[in-house]
Amino acid sequence: MKFSARLTCVIAVLCAAASFAAELARTGGPYVPTPQTVVNAMLEIAGVGPADYVIDLGSGDGRIVLSSATRHKASGVGVDIDGELVDQANASAKRLGIEDRVRFLQQDVFATDISRATVLTLYLLPGMMESLRPKLLKELKPGTRIVSHDFDFGEWKPDRTVEVKTEEKYDITGSWTSNVHLWIVPASLGGAWSGSVSGEQGGPFKLEVKQRYQHFDGHVERDSQMVEFKGGQIDGTRVRFAATGPGGRTYTFTGTVNGVHMSGEADTGGRGGARWSATRVVQ
Repeated sequence: MKFSARLTCVIAVLCAAASFAAELARTGGPYVPTPQTVVNAMLEIAGVGPADYVIDLGSGDGRIVLSSATRHKASGVGVDIDGELVDQANASAKRLGIEDRVRFLQQDVFATDISRATVLTLYLLPGMMESLRPKLLKELKPGTRIVSHDFDFGEWKPDRTVEVKTEEKYDITGSWTSNVHLWIVPASLGGAWSGSVSGEQGGPFKLEVKQRYQHFDGHVERDSQMVEFKGGQIDGTRVRFAATGPGGRTYTFTGTVNGVHMSGEADTGGRGGARWSATRVVQ
């Protein structure tokens, strides 16, 4: 009987733990309001303005979207799985007279259409952040700003992080500060490209890119000569990389990606002003 009772207790504990883990995965964690000082810092680091559409995943009482509308004249939508919080946020929008520009939905964040966002904000636990990462990279337009309170996307490192003094968090976390992280969604650059440089002797070049979020490496091949490069940068749709060719001549490329095309300026060993363009090779 004692063994049976202990086994029953262990099973109950395991079931409770599994239920808690499932609920945590479903909701992204318990509701903890983002302090207003952090909200202000999040909107500031993202440069939110009247032309922006802010989507907040896990919006709670709606303070991020509400602040973006009242302080920065933006519009947007908040999404939360808690219906009571959604109702509270919609009531706040109506009370503030901004219900024509913002709204709040009871919805699973994984089912949310985020394609319209120019700014996306989050305060979710690390597991959900990493689970959301593929969705954000796939569905958000290049150049969209993502801002998170405290937690990041794991191997996708922020473009910028600022520390904010947050005294009201001490009783909850034991910390006097919060971190605010910013990412700029990078254009998709990985793969093969075929291009040319205007005014340069020699034939077209082939570009092979290996992308890792906002960074990329690769090689350039031209006239049967190949040079590798490292440390390429993608800032939304803007790209920059440099390759050193035969004789130590350095080629610096800056430009803009537009789907399967990119173009810009090439500084060929100090002789700036040449134009370059490339088209993605369909494989």
